[in-house]
Amino acid sequence: MIHILFVCTGNICRSPLAEGILREELESYDIPAVVDSCGFESFHIGDPPDHRAQQVARKYGIDIASHRARLFKVADFERFDRIYAMDSSHYHRLMGLANTDTARGKVDYILNVLYPGQNRPVEDPWYHGMEAFEQVFNQLDRACERICEELLPGPKRK
Repeated sequence: MIHILFVCTGNICRSPLAEGILREELESYDIPAVVDSCGFESFHIGDPPDHRAQQVARKYGIDIASHRARLFKVADFERFDRIYAMDSSHYHRLMGLANTDTARGKVDYILNVLYPGQNRPVEDPWYHGMEAFEQVFNQLDRACERICEELLPGPKRK
């Protein structure tokens, strides 16, 4: 069983959306996995996702309301097989905390699953309106779909 972690700033917008989307898609493909998310900043620990993130997730039939923000821990390198960063600040913090080549090899930008090697960020929607949350949802939905395709046994779908 694969273990996947998404990381963003406060763990209330991008990473819980990615977590919820991937959980839903893995379930639809009947792929067993552990999915979680976390952040680097402590000001939202224990908080639910931003109401706009919850709203856009609900629009697509995904309930992320029970999620509670938590901080990234160095032990997460041991617990997870893949660790996806939302932008360069998260990526560089993760790489700075990774103390082995194995740990560093687990870290990537989430959008590199769609655009290999381009290190494109998922922009933080927190400072913007619902349109930004919708855009983030759509980016993450495409990326999570690609992750599921990669995890499917047998011939890969196109």
